[in-house]
Amino acid sequence: MRMACIHSFMTFMFVALLTNSGQLAYGNGRSYVQEACSVTRYPDICVHSLASFSSTAKRSPSKWARAGVSVTIGEVKDVAQNLQKLKKYRLMKGKNRIALSDCIECIQDALDELHKSLDVLRRLSKSTFNEQMSDLLTWISAALTDEDTCLDGFEDQKGKQVKLLQNQVLNATYITSNALALVNKLASTGLASITVP
Repeated sequence: MRMACIHSFMTFMFVALLTNSGQLAYGNGRSYVQEACSVTRYPDICVHSLASFSSTAKRSPSKWARAGVSVTIGEVKDVAQNLQKLKKYRLMKGKNRIALSDCIECIQDALDELHKSLDVLRRLSKSTFNEQMSDLLTWISAALTDEDTCLDGFEDQKGKQVKLLQNQVLNATYITSNALALVNKLASTGLASITVP
């Protein structure tokens, strides 16, 4: 009986070891993105949207920050295109139509802020690092405010198109918030996290 228990335990340990080593072999990339996303407010969304950057970003705060802002730009561009379609096909009426025009302007402002941010992240410099971080945090916070302002215009409004718009903009705010957290991590990590002159 005792030998049977030991044998079962050894078999279990062997299988567990094989399973873990397999996870280490293919799961290392996933651990990088999970580690990077641990600082964000919406880690599940972060892992889902940034998983493809694991093999290149690894443990680099500057690469994760750049990836976060790049993905955010893509998301906000999709929002902008959908808003333009709603306007073009006159799918919003009355107050919602006015809110849509304001929202388009807000989202365009957000895109401008995010593009400026990505440009800075592509040319980080040790000599101006603190100023760059200050600009980045200001611009990405402003983009988040722009997205929130867009949503405010549709508060208490009903309709299928309004709901779809709200959901899409809300998703963009989550991804922008995550990008802000990744840039904040870069700022707090400091000069040691960048290897450019």
